[in-house]
Amino acid sequence: MDNKSNVVLVTGASSGIGEASVLRLLGKGCIVYAAARRVERMQKLSEAGAHLVRLDITDDASILSAIDMIIREQGRVDALVNNAGYGSYGALETVPMDEARHQMEVNVFGLARITQLILPIMRRQGAGRIVNVASIAGHFNEPRGGWYHASKHAVVSLSDCLRMEVRDFGIQVVLIEPGMIASEWADIAMDHLVSISQGTPYMASSSRQASFFKQGYARYATPADRVARSIQRAVLSSRPRIRYRDGFGSFVIPLFHALLPTRWFDTVTRRMLN
Repeated sequence: MDNKSNVVLVTGASSGIGEASVLRLLGKGCIVYAAARRVERMQKLSEAGAHLVRLDITDDASILSAIDMIIREQGRVDALVNNAGYGSYGALETVPMDEARHQMEVNVFGLARITQLILPIMRRQGAGRIVNVASIAGHFNEPRGGWYHASKHAVVSLSDCLRMEVRDFGIQVVLIEPGMIASEWADIAMDHLVSISQGTPYMASSSRQASFFKQGYARYATPADRVARSIQRAVLSSRPRIRYRDGFGSFVIPLFHALLPTRWFDTVTRRMLN
């Protein structure tokens, strides 16, 4: 792809992988629209040359407004990087259904809706890239992570189906599957786990899991720019991979899950996290 003329929309751009991806794509000469709910946190990106977009991925009017703005100013969208998402942990028994629905709304339905609205534009262009940021969590499971893992399994499956649906229109679909990445994710997800477990039979195991995660991320997490480099390749490469995996554990954990009998994997995971 001719990166000097590429118009790229990156969601969830206010921190972490999204922010690093915007900076990398700007460095390659792309016209980048950095989208997030918290526009005030993207001043650094604005100074680097990004166009800032206030976007709530769960609000249809907000999505339509963002796309209309890009088409009005640029006339095309060459790549969509679906990075917006968050982690919410808690035992199935303790998570309110409103919170479960919100997790799926952000991580799955918001991603699907903005993709729905971008695809007709890319079909008319005869080309485009959809880059979906999933997780290795879409390939295995762990206790008290049911809704988060379900959302990432869904993103993986949706992406695999979409890739076959749109290939004949010149549109490529790429999956990004990070492992442990340095970001706000671990603190937010684990603080939520402890909070939602207060006064429940899951409190002790949830506290141990939160401590295990935070220590692990503090020690082993890979810088977000590592994943941003893969996103850059997914957007600009003439022949991108179907999947890119980066970060601590991104190859080993799915491999163990695939090779070990399910009971063994369950036992090892429970002993680590319970």
